[in-house]
Amino acid sequence: MEIRALGRQGLKVGAEGLGLMGMSAHYGATDETESLATIDRALELGVTLLDTAEGYGPFRNEQLLGKALAGRRDAAVVATKTGVEFTDEGGFRGHNATPEYIRRSADRSLRHLGTDHIDLYYLHRIDPAVPVEESVGAMAELVEAGKVRHIGLCEVAPATVERAHAVHPLAAVQTEYSLFERGIEHDGVLDTLRRLGIGLVAYSPLGRGFLSGAVTSPDDFAADDFRRTDPRFQGENFHRNLAVVDQVRRLAAEKDVTPSQLALAWTLRQGAVPIPGTKRRRYLEENVAATGVTLTDADLAAIDSVAPHGVASGDRYAPELMASLGG
Repeated sequence: MEIRALGRQGLKVGAEGLGLMGMSAHYGATDETESLATIDRALELGVTLLDTAEGYGPFRNEQLLGKALAGRRDAAVVATKTGVEFTDEGGFRGHNATPEYIRRSADRSLRHLGTDHIDLYYLHRIDPAVPVEESVGAMAELVEAGKVRHIGLCEVAPATVERAHAVHPLAAVQTEYSLFERGIEHDGVLDTLRRLGIGLVAYSPLGRGFLSGAVTSPDDFAADDFRRTDPRFQGENFHRNLAVVDQVRRLAAEKDVTPSQLALAWTLRQGAVPIPGTKRRRYLEENVAATGVTLTDADLAAIDSVAPHGVASGDRYAPELMASLGG
């Protein structure tokens, strides 16, 4: 697999990563045996960036990754996140990006991951009560201590990126980016990352499964699947978005690839490192095959015609979660 640089501080990863959240939370039933086998297969295929967070479970996802990497820690680039507080028992407390909490949660993540360092440590969300300079300063101290190799931010505004990067160089910013969600192309985030030499890690590059072409009804989701409350999967929004997916499916068929592969190939062509989430080997293999799909200028024009900026109907999240974005 192609190797890509994230930032200018020497962090290199496979062109496509793997999001692990669904292996432990938010997307219905989980199967640890299949999840571990999926991580094994990802490493075999050259996927190195494995993305987790203390809040996924909470903690169970970090522990799963630690189990998967036991005895072969150096095979992966481990990314995890802080800034949303949980008690040691897993109780949710809300935003907390104070230096004290960042230091404490980093040590806890290291224990759960079974490692002595985190390759890429993200601030999961901006804490409105704490200046980002203070949060990033604490993360920089973790770098100096050897507990963290590189740092990044998630879901931030351009000005916040600038302020944080001035305190300590950012390797990456993680944000939602896909054919369904192209907002960073128009709000200044993408331009800022390119100008400062900060890598882009794209989560939900398949529109939370929509762009796979496999979603046909919200009723297909398990009762605990958070997409049941996602505005883009509700009512008329769902039907409008399904019509867009039909057009993506048509373009994919013309290239003899799957809709997922077309969508991921597009994200890769934009210079991002996508981290599609899956908990099954067969979907992982399909996704990784996207790294071998070449898109011509004509292909890109055709994709833009059916999936331009703003094409998706409905907000990205429910209102209470939307309020935490772009700090």
